Amino acid sequence: MSKQEAKRRAEDFGTEFEEKVLYINRCSKVVKGGRKFSFSALIIIGDGQGHIGFGFAKANEVSDAIRKGTEAARKNVMSFEMEGTTIPHEITVEWDGARVLLKPAPTGTGVIAGSKVRSVLELGGVKDVVAKSLGSSNPLNQVRATIAALSQLSNRQKNREIRGLKS
Repeated sequence: MSKQEAKRRAEDFGTEFEEKVLYINRCSKVVKGGRKFSFSALIIIGDGQGHIGFGFAKANEVSDAIRKGTEAARKNVMSFEMEGTTIPHEITVEWDGARVLLKPAPTGTGVIAGSKVRSVLELGGVKDVVAKSLGSSNPLNQVRATIAALSQLSNRQKNREIRGLKS
């Protein structure tokens, strides 16, 4: 799957996307008249059917940052492989300082993961998975590492065909 195929607009999927504000950060800049505050927002969207997107935006008001982040998330939706209610195989991905480990789990296990990774997996529709955040606790890098891990998942059947093995 090429990058252009992987990242599409939310409207292209024809499903209803749920939005979640994961993190809001207040930044301050000291100017002559005092402190000037600005806000950044990390937003994720997902339809619970293997499609997920995230957006990160900055603005002078919280509501504007959330709106811009949601628009960015809707432009940055990707789909990933699932095997029933879990993921096809174990994967570890590092993004900057954040390292995320995802392991498939039997049906009924639930999502065993930390806050940011859990949110991404639940909005994506993964119901049974064990995840561990091994590095940095930076929310943006955790989300990027989780989404990178999901995008690198591959279907077992397709892999066997590519390698020339019988089913």
